[in-house]
Amino acid sequence: MSHVAPSPRPARTRLQRWLLVAVGVVSVGVGGIGVFVPGLPTTVFLLAASWCFARSCPWLEERLIRVPLFRPFLGSLEPGVRMPPGAVLKTLAVMWLAIGASAALVGFGEPSRPTLSAVIVALGLVGTLFVLRLQRRPQPETPGLLGDGKGESPVVAD
Repeated sequence: MSHVAPSPRPARTRLQRWLLVAVGVVSVGVGGIGVFVPGLPTTVFLLAASWCFARSCPWLEERLIRVPLFRPFLGSLEPGVRMPPGAVLKTLAVMWLAIGASAALVGFGEPSRPTLSAVIVALGLVGTLFVLRLQRRPQPETPGLLGDGKGESPVVAD
């Protein structure tokens, strides 16, 4: 018996499906560039693509998950897979360094934009909750899409 994630709510109209596919494809493109360009986030764009594909074209989501180049970025997102504690600490540390630098540059720059700085911090809190949630999920009994058939997670521990 395999682990089956609940299916997301599909797009209602053909236009919505095409728009979601288009946003997903652009997100994969930018995420692919982010693999090689330092400072350009990858995971955020792959998350957006996965979300769009799940609602518009599920076979594209499955194909995205199976691309070896993106596997390190998407491994912790498979239903039931926990993010290793060391990876959580590193993720939150890097994330908050970037959030702090961004908020400081925006808040204390010329012109000063304290409201935008507060929005950056608030979105950082949302991201932190998401990362912490990845660590607390229960382990699955059987592998999902990324598993190797032996019940082991493809996520590499620290």
